[in-house]
Amino acid sequence: MTERIREFLRTRREDGPCLVVDLDVVRENYGKFARALPESRVFYAVKANPAPEVLKLLAELGSCFDTASVVEIELALAAGATPDRISFGNTIKKERDIARALELGVRLFAVDCEVEVEKIARASAQVNVPAAEVKVFCRILCDCVGAEWPLSRKFGCVPDMAVDVLEHAHRHGLEAYGVSFHVGSQQRNTEAWDVALASASAIFRECAERGIHLSMVNLGGGFPTKYLKSVPAVEAYGESIFQALSKHFGNRLPETIIEPGRGMVGNAGIIEAEVILVSKKSRAEDEVRWVYLDIGKFGGLAETMDESI
Repeated sequence: MTERIREFLRTRREDGPCLVVDLDVVRENYGKFARALPESRVFYAVKANPAPEVLKLLAELGSCFDTASVVEIELALAAGATPDRISFGNTIKKERDIARALELGVRLFAVDCEVEVEKIARASAQVNVPAAEVKVFCRILCDCVGAEWPLSRKFGCVPDMAVDVLEHAHRHGLEAYGVSFHVGSQQRNTEAWDVALASASAIFRECAERGIHLSMVNLGGGFPTKYLKSVPAVEAYGESIFQALSKHFGNRLPETIIEPGRGMVGNAGIIEAEVILVSKKSRAEDEVRWVYLDIGKFGGLAETMDESI
């Protein structure tokens, strides 16, 4: 807890739970990411905290934005980001939302199957945006070993399939732009990007053999924040990722994107809540106590699954 947060909570008079974020910490975190991987563009994952104040600060600092919905795109634009600094990074999108994003000027989209490619191609024709102006990158599956939240099944396709998906985009006139992956949320293993980058480089090579020249690797998020346990410094991740990039791509390094979410804002704020009851559910000698707060699981405590800590 920073001194600014401590002072705010000491003097606040409102009743009920409160989330307080120190923007100076967000500013510091952005600087660390920008310095750790200076050749990568930072796309803040808006879902981590979409507060207008956070987005405005990051937009002023030069950040780009990874969005998962039209609402998040509109929030990023309202905060001062230009459309070329926004990625529609959700691989599962309504066709009308793709069309709306294109109308708003967004040209960078994630996919992980041929059907999603076809939706983007149809939407671009619908709103009269030349397909060649639209960039797509294909997300691949990753084993996510070492992550607290693996995210290993819901999004992405197997690497072998990604080549076909990108070729499908190419045949529809879209720009097959690159590959993305996510090594899992709260990833403490700084070496976790190595295997995924090996897969990405193989996809680059096979696409090149088919006459498709990819440009970008989206390194995803996964950068952890400190809660109770210590985590490696951002600099350690930057060094490890750069070594893996050099190992698998040699001197022909691709453009790269990183998508920090909790790593950008997780340690910048704190939730103040009130304990309204402490009780036991069985005999008096029961060592398990239930602590009830005036905030719900989905009011900011979604990771306290299974009813109790």
